[in-house]
Amino acid sequence: MNENTFKERLKLFFIKNQRSSLRIRLFNFSLKLLSCLLYIIRVLLENPSQGNEWSHIFWVNRSLPLWGLQVSVALISLFETILLGYLSYKGNIWEQILRIPFILEIINAVPFIISIFWPSLRNLFVPVFLNCWLAKHALENMINDLHRAIQRTQSAMFNQVLILISTLLCLIFTCICGIQHLERIGKKLNLFDSLYFCIVTFSTVGFGDVTPETWSSKLFVVAMICVALVVLPIQFEQLAYLWMERQKSGGNYSRHRAQTEKHVVLCVSSLKIDLLMDFLNEFYAHPRLQDYYVVILCPTEMDVQVRRVLQIPMWSQRVIYLQGSALKDQDLLRAKMDDAEACFILSSRCEVDRTSSDHQTILRAWAVKDFAPNCPLYVQILKPENKFHIKFADHVVCEEEFKYAMLALNCICPATSTLITLLVHTSRGQEGQQSPEQWQKMYGRCSGNEVYHIVLEESTFFAEYEGKSFTYASFHAHKKFGVCLIGVRREDNKNILLNPGPRYIMNSTDICFYINITKEENSAFKNQDQQKKSNVSRSFYHGPSRLPVHSIIASMGTVAIDLQDTSCRSASGPTLSLPTEGSKEIRRPSIAPVLEVADTSSIQTCDLLSDQSEDETTPDEEISSNLEYAKGYPPYSPYIGSSPTFCHLLHEKVPFCCLRLDKSCQHNYYEDAKAYGFKNKLIIVAAETAGNGLYNFIVPLRAYYRPKKELNPIVLLLDNPLDDLLRCGVTFAANMVVVDKESTMSAEEDYMADAKTIVNVQTLFRLFSSLSIITELTHPANMRFMQFRAKDCYSLALSKLEKKERERGSNLAFMFRLPFAAGRVFSISMLDTLLYQSFVKDYMISITRLLLGLDTTPGSGFLCSMKITEDDLWIRTYARLYQKLCSSTGDVPIGIYRTESQKLTTSESQISISVEEWEDTKDSKEQGHHRSNHRNSTSSDQSDHPLLRRKSMQWARRLSRKGPKHSGKTAEKITQQRLNLYRRSERQELAELVKNRMKHLGLSTVGYDEMNDHQSTLSYILINPSPDTRIELNDVVYLIRPDPLAYLPNSDPSRRNSICNVTGQDAREETQL
Repeated sequence: MNENTFKERLKLFFIKNQRSSLRIRLFNFSLKLLSCLLYIIRVLLENPSQGNEWSHIFWVNRSLPLWGLQVSVALISLFETILLGYLSYKGNIWEQILRIPFILEIINAVPFIISIFWPSLRNLFVPVFLNCWLAKHALENMINDLHRAIQRTQSAMFNQVLILISTLLCLIFTCICGIQHLERIGKKLNLFDSLYFCIVTFSTVGFGDVTPETWSSKLFVVAMICVALVVLPIQFEQLAYLWMERQKSGGNYSRHRAQTEKHVVLCVSSLKIDLLMDFLNEFYAHPRLQDYYVVILCPTEMDVQVRRVLQIPMWSQRVIYLQGSALKDQDLLRAKMDDAEACFILSSRCEVDRTSSDHQTILRAWAVKDFAPNCPLYVQILKPENKFHIKFADHVVCEEEFKYAMLALNCICPATSTLITLLVHTSRGQEGQQSPEQWQKMYGRCSGNEVYHIVLEESTFFAEYEGKSFTYASFHAHKKFGVCLIGVRREDNKNILLNPGPRYIMNSTDICFYINITKEENSAFKNQDQQKKSNVSRSFYHGPSRLPVHSIIASMGTVAIDLQDTSCRSASGPTLSLPTEGSKEIRRPSIAPVLEVADTSSIQTCDLLSDQSEDETTPDEEISSNLEYAKGYPPYSPYIGSSPTFCHLLHEKVPFCCLRLDKSCQHNYYEDAKAYGFKNKLIIVAAETAGNGLYNFIVPLRAYYRPKKELNPIVLLLDNPLDDLLRCGVTFAANMVVVDKESTMSAEEDYMADAKTIVNVQTLFRLFSSLSIITELTHPANMRFMQFRAKDCYSLALSKLEKKERERGSNLAFMFRLPFAAGRVFSISMLDTLLYQSFVKDYMISITRLLLGLDTTPGSGFLCSMKITEDDLWIRTYARLYQKLCSSTGDVPIGIYRTESQKLTTSESQISISVEEWEDTKDSKEQGHHRSNHRNSTSSDQSDHPLLRRKSMQWARRLSRKGPKHSGKTAEKITQQRLNLYRRSERQELAELVKNRMKHLGLSTVGYDEMNDHQSTLSYILINPSPDTRIELNDVVYLIRPDPLAYLPNSDPSRRNSICNVTGQDAREETQL
């Protein structure tokens, strides 16, 4: 019992205790190195003896002190080896004796111990240099104990490199000592010559100046080479395997780098090349982020394309890929998450189950917040109902919220998706400048406009407007510098106000948000306060292009100057009607100046919540309309976290059975949209499921500031066969919105995820060419297939332009595709840059939500549009339009949506005229086309490209005329039918197919006619155009209109509170969640 107790104590000290075991192994390692050092000293002190006798191999000259040291080391080493063998003995003694370390210890220690009792053996040669292998073994155990003692995980790569280096050193040292000793009867080489021979031999150089002479040394060299050929390749193979695994996992981001360098962490479930490039291009587009490092934490192995990109020197020095999970603290420690400047957590939108993808994102966000609570979180979520789980994050972008809101605003303000996409992308405005077409140059230049911010008192643009109204500051800043002031934020308030209106007075501490090509700090404008200001200098434009005076200044000589009109105005759009002046024939129309401070005496007390459009209706219609609709907050919130929005509501809830458009019920007998007799055109939403995100589609279309007469009926189409399309009124719909379906987002080939959507939309485009179709795609690269025409030369030219822009490094190479420029297609992945840009501009998400109507802040304006008619062309330039809007309605324009006629080469599917009439009408149609397209300099002559089908029709007609005139009636009938089939174009065939189907369903074909083709026009957006830009007919101007609720008189608070009585107090409290 006592023996067992003593053994356990020894085992605890020598083996189990980590720190004491580490000391023992360090002492053992030192002994082995000391024995090797003593061997070298013995060789250096020995005088080479003359002769070639074999006795020189077995006997050496060893001094007494040296012998004493070697004997002492041997005794201690042997005692320690026997003791450790005894303590680790587990019942099989031969397992302990036959171990290689034990055998080497016996060989190196026992002869010295025997020489103590047999003095004649003191000069016996002992291969002490083999202790280097025991030192290697002790070093490996010592490293393991070291990591266990300091409680840190060891690196397999470090261990393997250490083993390889120590093995190589042991081989070289063993070869050196062995060759030197065996050549004592030969050339009598010293240690340096032996080292030289080993290096030359192992490096396969083999000069031949030093060679072994004796057969024993030659045999030893052969044995060492064989051992090296077996041992070293095994070590190198293990090292290469670990290196490959390290490359896959990515290694670690060192603590020293994390403390001396700035880095952000990108957490994704799977990393695709498009997502990576979008992130890197947008992140490093900002100058102050050039010194940041990006650490990617992804659980999957690095993709081949991603690996290829990360090997580019521009990215290899700044991007570090780590394979690991955000749910493991060990992997978060590898990424040094606690020292990161920010963490971006992105959801995988290519998953079949998007809810499951959100759940993974939520867990990642929780794990990061638990590990690094001070690290700013930027989270992307897919479903709005999951957003409240991550409300602790600093910035959150919900994909479905933004998607449906943009789709809804596309139906009201055309190409809103393109406008928002261009605003949230970082660009220098250099796209399209090498193009010969003027619209591409203007479109590309204006796409460089972004939203920036600056404090008023620090700004050259806005400092002089302290104490002035917001509209005054916005107009004059645009007049002088070409910047568009869109919003402000008080220093003591977190809410951003878009166009707070003329009543808002600018303070010196206000933060101004403006749209411009570049931010003020990088501009070349000088402080205007340092210059002398005179009446003459004030009349000139101080912008970059020296705008002519007549294009920016109103005719101030007019006798009648209207005061600023802040009274009631129609929500449908501002009126740009000509002022009634006596001197109208002599002078051009004048525009009222924008007042520095709104004249409150001129503001009329009126009910701005009443629908101004109702004045045009008859009393009976007005009464019925008021009985049907009310304004208030929605009584129910579809998900927690939805922003309450003031909108049009029904007094009574409609039964669910009445919501089925294609089926009658006990309340109504209608079975198609035509039977309902809607006054306004429909908006059809083709979606896979009626999810909670549809709430954000409906609310903007029912917002309180929209007139009741402009409310479009909304039809949700969950399946889109031709019969259902016809029943839901596609033939007289204003817009059709095609939402990307979740079930098609994942495919074996990534870019094939949009295949079904693209083909379905192409079918709709061919069947109903005049229908405005707004499509959402998963991949932006697939936008080139929208409304695809194989023989469209103009689309091919745009494809070449896109490739050139991509080669120049543009982040918006796809912007010149006609469907995207016109706002008919967008991809929600393009809004990923909104999350990335918020790292530098923390206000971008808030501004975007306000523009889209997702958030409503009291006093903040909203996005709307107005169309330029012939009566508005007197305004002439964008600067005069800016002044007219600011002075009359307080609206702030931010851009123009322009549509131009484009004469394109007619494809075969566009032929809708008969062969007999074609030759007669060709000249007249060309002249008409020329008159309608006089502005387009790149159009091609249609007569220069006749179609083969038309030629074949003419040839068939001539052959038919040469036939016998007295043929039978049957032959004539057959010939006539054949010619009619040939003459019928593809468009006519499609039209006949649709009409026959409508007749079969019992629908009227009155609303379906030969539709015009959108391909004859092109549309694009000009964000914040220059003041001298000419206003053209049918231009749509984007406006930020002040909040009508902000104009309610303060003296009548009961009026504002009575607005929401329809919904009830409980409903308002519920929507505040």
